[in-house]
Amino acid sequence: MSYLRHVRACNQWRPADFQPFVVDAEPLGLVRRTFAVELAALGTGFALRDGALHWVSAPAGFEARSDAMRAICEDLERRGLISHLHGERYPVAGASREDARFLIDRACAPTFGVRAWGQHLNGYLRRPDGMHLWVARRSATRRVYPNHLDHIVAGGLPWGVGLQENLRKECFEEASMPAEIADRARPVGAVTYCRDSSRGLKPDVIYCYDLELDETFEPRCNDDEVDGFELWPIERVMTTVAETDAFKLNCNLVIIDFLIRHGLIGPDHPDYLALVQGLRAPLGVTG
Repeated sequence: MSYLRHVRACNQWRPADFQPFVVDAEPLGLVRRTFAVELAALGTGFALRDGALHWVSAPAGFEARSDAMRAICEDLERRGLISHLHGERYPVAGASREDARFLIDRACAPTFGVRAWGQHLNGYLRRPDGMHLWVARRSATRRVYPNHLDHIVAGGLPWGVGLQENLRKECFEEASMPAEIADRARPVGAVTYCRDSSRGLKPDVIYCYDLELDETFEPRCNDDEVDGFELWPIERVMTTVAETDAFKLNCNLVIIDFLIRHGLIGPDHPDYLALVQGLRAPLGVTG
């Protein structure tokens, strides 16, 4: 059984293929070198110097800078340099999400290799025959990982929404879970990874939550992102993660973290230390 391959898959990237994205002398991301050359050649306020891509025309101030980045992302979409815009804006920051320098469209965050944050919820039950985990099936219409397995609740963290508020929102939208149940979720840590994707670099942080449920709650789809839910014995979850690619890639990491914390993957596992260390990978960007 190989859990470690998922950790490695989420951390495949070559530093030599990227260079810093710098604003006001502060490295905020990592841009693919080929894209940096294209962007600098457009004459839209970016310049290559000292081994980095500098946003030399960035205006002063959070709002002005955010508006300018919005216009840049729209221009990149018109030129076909990015495939689409998401319409949801993420903070561009260093170590702290709250200390944002400006905002960027969610779809463009990998393009500039800036850190992104999300929340994943492990919804589980304890039954006489053992632990069970709720598993969602992503809709066939999803742009990313259609038809793959997912958590009962998982989503990104847009700007202007607090952690608790966003978790409540995602719980209701994705699983029809009322706030009084969502508020019982326990924050249990974070998983980090840095991966080269088709859209650029993804240095991501996932805040992890555990929520012990009972037989009275059954998740129901409240939007078009999920086709349905199933309650799986934890042994089936473990086998599926270890032996298949059925789950959305980063969900594997959150599940592995869950299994370690609940003693289902223990120190006697041959990859135990590699898994524990690999779930908190460096994020590549400075901060």
